Amino acid sequence: MKGIFPIERFKGVETPFYYYDTAILRETLKTINNEVSKHEGFEVHYAVKANANAKILNIISNSGLGADCVSGGEIRASLAAGFPANKIVYAGVGKSDWEINLGLEKDIFCFNVESIPELEIINELAEKQGKVAQVAFRINPNVGAHTHANITTGLAENKFGIAMEDMETVIEEAAKMKNVRFIGLHFHIGSQILEMDDFVALCNRINELQNKLEAHRIKVENINVGGGLGISYDHPNRQPIPGFAEYFDTYARHLKLRPGQKLHFELGRAVVAQCGSLITQTLYIKQGSFKQFCIVDAGMTDLIRPALYQAYHKIENISSDEPVETYDVVGPICESSDVFAKAIDINKAHRGDLIALRSAGAYGEIMASQYNCRKLPVGYTTEDFA
Repeated sequence: MKGIFPIERFKGVETPFYYYDTAILRETLKTINNEVSKHEGFEVHYAVKANANAKILNIISNSGLGADCVSGGEIRASLAAGFPANKIVYAGVGKSDWEINLGLEKDIFCFNVESIPELEIINELAEKQGKVAQVAFRINPNVGAHTHANITTGLAENKFGIAMEDMETVIEEAAKMKNVRFIGLHFHIGSQILEMDDFVALCNRINELQNKLEAHRIKVENINVGGGLGISYDHPNRQPIPGFAEYFDTYARHLKLRPGQKLHFELGRAVVAQCGSLITQTLYIKQGSFKQFCIVDAGMTDLIRPALYQAYHKIENISSDEPVETYDVVGPICESSDVFAKAIDINKAHRGDLIALRSAGAYGEIMASQYNCRKLPVGYTTEDFA
């Protein structure tokens, strides 16, 4: 796997660090735009929470995608990267006043609202600014997704969204308010979804809700189905670009859009995961009673997904061509959960070897912490090593 990394140029660079292959990112964005262009009314917003590296955001904004933000900080980062305000949507179950005011000041496209109390505050703050806020209501469709329990968001037990039975009440409340305008419905059922049947179930639920609203003469301009499309963590080399064609076609075939209605997507992981790798250096090879450990200088502070979600990342020794041996790959953090993988086969490792944790472009650098007073990892792109 050394061929995809400029290893010679990595020499002397302090580890751990993130490396982003911008050729993969640009090809991914090209594929998204090509597939979306086949469907009238489809618009994609990049979910900034997946990766807010300024260089990555700049490339994505230049591709023409909008931005999906979940904080005021993300709104600022998106604007700084060149995303137009009229293509920014702002979601989140706990928006603070300053964040709402920022969105209003910048005239963002839409607030995805999750409760009546939130709607009331947006209306109040918009009135003070003399503006009308465009709002979509995030509906909890009570649709399950075949993914990790911690990244499902569309079940009734989750904290997100407005219950389906309250949908009409909320829309009626919005109609009474002078400083908000209802423009759509928003949904998101979870992340790292690979079974299209989950999205079909969401389409069916939205179709039911639209029929119900139309029976009350309520029309919806925009439908936002969130994101959720997964990637191949097992085969990042064979499948560097997710199945966007099948994903968009699923919605085109099963969601009954009305004339003139726009369909919005909020893709994050599928856009950036495969372009990123965490590069770490081997510190020690430790022989235990029943196993051997490859101890590296990256830890759960740099990539928390394995500890938080028991997530799998393909691990490669990019410095060695020797026969494979079996290791537990672990970090230096004083926590037993600081383990990247157990009993995996990689090329024989030695002190100083560079190890790559693949498919780490999403929820990697962005979730890094300074626990144990560690430095945050730097994120480099292909251009930095040109």
